[in-house]
Amino acid sequence: MNSIRQVPTRVKTRRTEANLGAEREHFDKRQLSSISKAINSTETPVKEKHARRIILGTHREKGAYTFWSYALGFPLASSSILSWKFCHVLHKVLRDGHRNVLQDCMRHHSSLVEVGQVWGNLHDKYGQLVYIYSKLLCTKLEFHVKHADIPPNLEVTDEVLERTAGTDINNVFQLTVEVFDYMDTELKLAETVIRQLNTSIAISTLTSGQCRLSPLTQVIQDSSHLYHFTVKLLFKLHACLPADTLQGHRERFHDQFHSLKTFFNKARDMMYFKRLIQIPKLPDSPPNFLHAASLAKHVKPVVVMADEEEPEQPDDDDDEPEPLIEVSDVSTPVLQAQPQQFDIFDQTFGPANGGFDDRDLQIESLKHDLELLRAELERVRTEAQRYITQLKSQINSLEAELEEQRAQKQHALVENEQLRMELEATRRRNAEHEGLQTTFIEADKKSQATEQRYNKLKEKHTELVASHAELLRKSADTVRMLSATQQTQEEVERTKHQLSFEIDRIKQESDMKLEEQKFEVEKLRRDLEEKMAEAMRIKATLQSSQMTSEHMTSSMTALQAEKERLMRSVSEREAELSSLRQAAQVQQSSLQQERERSSRELGDLQGKLQEKSSQEEQLKQKLLDEQFALLQGTITEAEDIIQDAVDKLDDPLHIRCTSSPDYLISRAEATLGSIDKVKKGHAGYLSNMGDAGALLRALTQFSHLTADTIVNGSATAHMAPTDHADRLTENCRGCATESLQYLKDLKSKTTLPRADPAAIRIIIHKILNLGQELRPKGMDVRQDELGDLVDKEMAATSAAIEEAVRRIDEMMNQARKDTSGIKLEVNERILFSCTDLMKAIRMLIIASTDLQKEIVEGGRGAASIKEFYARNSRWTEGLISAAKAVGWGATEMVESADKVVLHTGKYEELIVCSHEIAASTAQLVAASKVKAERGSKRLTVLQQASRQVNQMAANVVASTRTGQENLEEKDTMDFSGLSLIKLRKEEMESQVKVLELESRLGNERLRLGELRKKHYDLAGVPLEPVSEGNGVTSSPAHPAPMSPKPSKPTLMKKPMLAQKPNIAPKNPFM
Repeated sequence: MNSIRQVPTRVKTRRTEANLGAEREHFDKRQLSSISKAINSTETPVKEKHARRIILGTHREKGAYTFWSYALGFPLASSSILSWKFCHVLHKVLRDGHRNVLQDCMRHHSSLVEVGQVWGNLHDKYGQLVYIYSKLLCTKLEFHVKHADIPPNLEVTDEVLERTAGTDINNVFQLTVEVFDYMDTELKLAETVIRQLNTSIAISTLTSGQCRLSPLTQVIQDSSHLYHFTVKLLFKLHACLPADTLQGHRERFHDQFHSLKTFFNKARDMMYFKRLIQIPKLPDSPPNFLHAASLAKHVKPVVVMADEEEPEQPDDDDDEPEPLIEVSDVSTPVLQAQPQQFDIFDQTFGPANGGFDDRDLQIESLKHDLELLRAELERVRTEAQRYITQLKSQINSLEAELEEQRAQKQHALVENEQLRMELEATRRRNAEHEGLQTTFIEADKKSQATEQRYNKLKEKHTELVASHAELLRKSADTVRMLSATQQTQEEVERTKHQLSFEIDRIKQESDMKLEEQKFEVEKLRRDLEEKMAEAMRIKATLQSSQMTSEHMTSSMTALQAEKERLMRSVSEREAELSSLRQAAQVQQSSLQQERERSSRELGDLQGKLQEKSSQEEQLKQKLLDEQFALLQGTITEAEDIIQDAVDKLDDPLHIRCTSSPDYLISRAEATLGSIDKVKKGHAGYLSNMGDAGALLRALTQFSHLTADTIVNGSATAHMAPTDHADRLTENCRGCATESLQYLKDLKSKTTLPRADPAAIRIIIHKILNLGQELRPKGMDVRQDELGDLVDKEMAATSAAIEEAVRRIDEMMNQARKDTSGIKLEVNERILFSCTDLMKAIRMLIIASTDLQKEIVEGGRGAASIKEFYARNSRWTEGLISAAKAVGWGATEMVESADKVVLHTGKYEELIVCSHEIAASTAQLVAASKVKAERGSKRLTVLQQASRQVNQMAANVVASTRTGQENLEEKDTMDFSGLSLIKLRKEEMESQVKVLELESRLGNERLRLGELRKKHYDLAGVPLEPVSEGNGVTSSPAHPAPMSPKPSKPTLMKKPMLAQKPNIAPKNPFM
């Protein structure tokens, strides 16, 4: 019984384990399907539904373990498109996946770096994109791991950014640099993608273009947040650090701002982004970080994704859509596992009720209900996703409005703070003004009070003078009344003098101290008392004059009253004097303070004056330094220009460049003029070092003209004789050396005054003289000498032919002595063919001379032979050139044959000489045919002689090739002893040699073509028909291709005016 009761529990456990395993297997299957469909080597963009399923999978398993377990199995190193789409999906997973994705991805950081390095070393367009994208993802991982508060989607508030930056300015500085690096990688990827689209002319509506553009959606989202972070951090840095310290940050921000604005504008114009994302617009100019109020004008750029989702087209192998929300964690798995449960139960206990149960119907019903619920759930999920998108759009717009309101609020606060500060400043100015006005009023009042006190003192002084005069009068009356006795008179006189003395002393010493005045007053009282006693004695003595005594008593009483009045006035005056003294002391102290303030201001002004003087001196010195720095920069640039010209002398590609002597002469003359300007500018700079403009302009012109002279001198040397070419090249190098030395002297302050371009002038004169020597000499021949020159050239050619025949006979005799057998046979065959060719050429020269005489006799009329040649100068020059070419070719053939016989030369040289002689004879025939009559017999003889020359030249070529084949030993190719690997190796080496020889052959053909072009230029080929002196328009003589060898002296020198017809006669050996 116990075992029977326990069966359902065991069955339930097995059902739960089986259900969980099936669910995990189903999840892994769906993840693998989505990953394989999203990351493949097809050049199409990643579908949004596959990426969304991968992101939902990270949220379901709370990490990216499944994603990386499958992703590591992809052959990322074999396909650049596969790696590109892998980086795109990883970027999406980092932005929108579970928060644990960051740590899971960081574990595979080295794998990501390795993928980027592999594709960075290959020349593949997608490979370069993968290298940049992997670098971006590594930077993103490192940044967000270091700053865990900022999620990979960068959607944080300003408060979180402030908390991440902290209060330490060093941390803020470092965070700003890291955000700059982050933004650089984003912009680098965007610029590379757009540049590749422009290069490949891809269209954003095609899948190839969309495959590249699809990751830029995440780049736009990241860069908008990074731009906001940068602005906030830079404003915070400028609030704490000086502006000069952050100059590099501002310049780097300006570069990123313009790059980001350009990227947004280009992306906004693409049709691909118009249906996916709403790209924000950046301001016309970057924020002004030096002005704190500019922060209020900053608006955070908000990226809004499109409301409509990507239409999902069902694939044939798509699985069922996975529900975003699990309706029930228990019921659904149980319902899905019920058939398996009943199968296990039936296997254990047998089917119930004869194999049928009502629960089967219930299961089917529940399955049907479950399908309906799933469809409803999918519809609800779609609707919820649409609502979520709309709500996100509304949230973004509301956040934008909120940011705008915050910006306006910040702007208002800043303006309010500015107005408050201005109001405080105005109040302080008003208070200072009122204080100054009060001080002025008080000073005015003090001045008025002082003036009033002065007037009162003046009045008191007047009263004292009047009282003094009255007392004097009263004293005189008293003296007259007391004149009765001598003693009384003397006493009164003494009293009068004492009173007069006291009054005078009071008058003169009115500013004495109060104690002294009181002492005098007491002394005066005692005197008065004595006088009163004396008066009483006089009154007692003079009884007879009682009336006089009474009068004296009354006088004394009045005098006492006057004295008291005088004492009161003296007291008042003393009080006024003390108040005046105090006012004077106060005024003196204010004057002393004013004097000290004036002395301080004077000291400040003197300090500012000295500082201004020192600043002026510093500015003058800075100006001199800047002028010298400009001079050094110009000299450095001039040195680079001249050094670049020197480097071209050794450049193999420069060998193909040529120039004419006339152009070299013009460049050298211009360089001499620039040297004069440099010398004049140098003298001006030494006289005034604050102005280096003239010297800078002269040095710029001098460097370009000198480099031009060096390059054209080298190009002219390529077509010059060996001696002239060596001297010209050496002078060009010497000119560069002296120019660089002169510039080096100008670059140093110690050697600047004694710098002298005289050595450069001397070398330029040498180059100019060499250019004069290299000018074509054919132009220097006078027309009256052309007739003599024709005869001389024809005679010289005949002499050269005879000399060639003689030398061939000598070589024949020498070969018979030195060689034998096959070598003797080959040498005899070659020398015999050369002898026959020389004989044919001699017959050609004779026929040409006869035809020439016929032409001259028939065309000169009454004129002389020289006049005929002068009138037909162009034809004459062609004839001379042809004769020179024939003689030169014959001499060269003799030299080549001699070398071949002595086994020091090449058979190819003999073949080329044969070709050259055939071309020269064709030129001579063409030059003679121009003026000949149509039915002339001598012309027919000349043409037959020309054909004979061609036949003999063909015999020389045939005998040469036959002798070469007979003498060369051909090795039998026996490869029987080689293995498969060695044969493969030998085959590769043979292919390498074939490619090298083909490359050299192509280069030599190009060089031959350039040499022929230059030969035509030097030969002076006319572009239009030239009218001759007899009025008949003659056909231009066309130049013949000549040997690229350098010029030879006398007869060995190749003519400069060689001409040849366009269509050469057909040679049997060509």
